[in-house]
Amino acid sequence: FQVKPENRKTIWNTEEVPEGSEFDDTWDPREQPEYQILFKQSVGTEDVFFGMSRKDPSTACCEDMVIKIKLPETKYSDITLDIQDKVLDLRTPKKKLLLHLPYRVDSKNGKARFLSEEETLEVTLRVSRMFDFINFA
Repeated sequence: FQVKPENRKTIWNTEEVPEGSEFDDTWDPREQPEYQILFKQSVGTEDVFFGMSRKDPSTACCEDMVIKIKLPETKYSDITLDIQDKVLDLRTPKKKLLLHLPYRVDSKNGKARFLSEEETLEVTLRVSRMFDFINFA
């Protein structure tokens, strides 16, 4: 058993600080918009009828995460969106959303579209997983 040398001036270890906490601003008066996190899975005939793969309806077998954010009275040009591997940071003049994502995502290859009729921003992110007995392709 070895004790790591610690810097006595630090009040926490870097491992204890969640990723994306540098975006957190508790003094920001903007309200948080309503949002939904949905999961998408590509399923073929071999999965549904023949049960040839080990896929099931759980989130462990989903390839994409879809985040739907309600932004009433917002124009597309007013939206600032920053995606990190575990954090979504959205800012508009009236709303602010700092969302710690349930799974690590591919932050470089996502899609976002603004549905102006529904006043909703839809962000689709590819879930980045290690290969296991379910996610092998």
